[in-house]
Amino acid sequence: MGRGFSIILFLLLALPAAAQIYKYTDANGNTAYSNQPPQGIPAQTVELAPLNSIERQPPTSPDTPTPVPEREEPGQAYEVLELTDIPTEEALRANNGTFTVGVRARPRLQSPHLFRLLLDGQPYGQPTNVPRLQLVNIDRGEHSLAVQVIDGERLVQQSDTVTFTVQRVHLP
Repeated sequence: MGRGFSIILFLLLALPAAAQIYKYTDANGNTAYSNQPPQGIPAQTVELAPLNSIERQPPTSPDTPTPVPEREEPGQAYEVLELTDIPTEEALRANNGTFTVGVRARPRLQSPHLFRLLLDGQPYGQPTNVPRLQLVNIDRGEHSLAVQVIDGERLVQQSDTVTFTVQRVHLP
């Protein structure tokens, strides 16, 4: 016990000295800092503010369920979310099956949210923050289209689905 006590006492005495910082001017006139007082040079002790610390959190056990973020209720994030520039009364003329649709969102799209199209119930293209979305080489006939606002893989909100018809010129 005598040896263990002396080691603890030594560590406790060494802690304040190790935590002390000294400020002085070196031979070239530069301000320098050290954890040991310089020999033969006047030095000032620097008072340090307490360090920030974060308590370590115990790891969760495999039995502890990880909280799953809930899907936001429709209408909470955006009071308006709708597709624009899609004719609903007549066929959409797209000879090569390529056309662009717009998205109206109010308020404007919030970061990190992205727009993602759903064509015939399936995700289409890459998610984007641009409210103009292009569809390429869409087959002629009737289709459904909606836009989703997503945050990563989480669905934030989805617009109403719009049904439209693509008309393409058929060349023999």
